[in-house]
Amino acid sequence: MSYAQKIIEQVKAKDPNQPEFIQAVTEVLESLEPSLKAHPEYEKAGLLERIVEPERTVMFRVPWVDDNGKVQVNRGFRVQFNSAIGPYKGGLRLHPSVNLSIIKFLGFEQIFKNALTTLPMGGGKGGSDFDPKGKSDGEVMRFCQSFMTELYRHIGPDTDVPAGDIGTGAREIGYMFGQYKRITDTFAGILTGKGLSFGGSLARTEATGYGLIYIVEEHLRCIDEGLEGKTIDISGAGNVAIYAAQKAGQMGAKVLTMSDSTGWIYDPAGVDVELVKQIKEVERGRLSVYPERRKGVNVEYHEGAGVWKIPCDIALPCATQNELHLEDAKTLVANGCSIVAEGANMPTTVDATQYLQKNKIVFLPGKAANAGGVATSGLEMSQNSERLSWTFDEVDAKLKNIMVTIYHDTRDAARQYNHAGNFVLGANIAGFEKVASAMLAQGVC
Repeated sequence: MSYAQKIIEQVKAKDPNQPEFIQAVTEVLESLEPSLKAHPEYEKAGLLERIVEPERTVMFRVPWVDDNGKVQVNRGFRVQFNSAIGPYKGGLRLHPSVNLSIIKFLGFEQIFKNALTTLPMGGGKGGSDFDPKGKSDGEVMRFCQSFMTELYRHIGPDTDVPAGDIGTGAREIGYMFGQYKRITDTFAGILTGKGLSFGGSLARTEATGYGLIYIVEEHLRCIDEGLEGKTIDISGAGNVAIYAAQKAGQMGAKVLTMSDSTGWIYDPAGVDVELVKQIKEVERGRLSVYPERRKGVNVEYHEGAGVWKIPCDIALPCATQNELHLEDAKTLVANGCSIVAEGANMPTTVDATQYLQKNKIVFLPGKAANAGGVATSGLEMSQNSERLSWTFDEVDAKLKNIMVTIYHDTRDAARQYNHAGNFVLGANIAGFEKVASAMLAQGVC
């Protein structure tokens, strides 16, 4: 049994009830086999045993009072996974599905994604099973204040800098930042995704979606193609999906689909991104109202899943984990799709990923393709440390350069280990080897 397989079996034995975490560990460690064979010093130093175990895991209760005066209790998490190359960095997810397995899976992925950005950021993740949907501003504020009342003691600008994630937008970040400032009497860059009036960065809102398009654009450039005239299917209608659609449109591509938790739209004329922004970001509504408000276009709305049924050149899953299944992959291949790039965290199931790769689809994994958000969070950290604010164009240019670098580091790592075109392997190895080098240099810690 190989070193990687031995550690995978150990994780399964230790954490049998954490399927998402096991999936992430298996996917990463299996792809590291070529690197582990080339570097026997990794096994001697017990690197895999250490890297699959979080440096610290914090679980806590979050009591808050709803608008009816009733006490509610949620569960909070912060998993500080690896700080070998910098402070822990990763978002706070607020969603009913949140549990320890999901937070560990996200935090483990974050280690390698952050390493790929070339910025000094370790890996971590956190959140709660609280659902902000349907809650009043007052309820969300009271939850966020209670959440930060416990979390504040575990974070800091040089220790752990959380960010937003699903369910945690500018409103939630603002409430959390205000509570941290009140408790500690300090104004510090302990969260990213802040409002522009108190230390946030221009282009942070757009960053993950824009970065996704930049890495796809760089791949196309390297094969002497471009985005002009390409058709794109996108799942999701949140921050990543909206700004990926916006940037794709600016570059001449046509976005055909978007989706939310209740259904999906097919707009043959190209999705009206401004209308989607109005519905989802301003009104906090559902895409089911999109067809009636899209004047002069024959738009289809379907309940449930199904965006991948529409033939396209490029597919961008931007909703949530494990949303693109094997049957979806088969449909994409049959319809002539040539590129799948992940805008969400591990939205493609393992068997679907393998099918896409087997059928020569260019597959850009999330830890590379959606790294634009955390990269710009890192740029926000830099601005906070220097007490500076860069222009939108400055941040956007740095973001594009980071995504281009990620693409080439990922591609080159795959080629170095004789797996040209396998961007999953390339991304995992490129990120892992940077972290491994730092861990070796720092000894057993």
